[in-house]
Amino acid sequence: MSVTHMGPLHGSERDSAMKNWRYIGMHAVAAAVFIFLLQRYALSATLESSLLWALTFGGCAAGLAYAQSNR
Repeated sequence: MSVTHMGPLHGSERDSAMKNWRYIGMHAVAAAVFIFLLQRYALSATLESSLLWALTFGGCAAGLAYAQSNR
């Protein structure tokens, strides 16, 4: 059973929403940093390529974290 709220978030709902966004952001940053370091230093890729992969993996990680937080 799902309930949708039309108004602003209150109290613990706001805290829960902020924790979810913090979780999603941290997940994205961790994945981006990991893949950047892997590409740049372990695989000796160019800076542009490393940044592109970091952006891609960070976005994918954010999507996965968002899906998991809404389960």
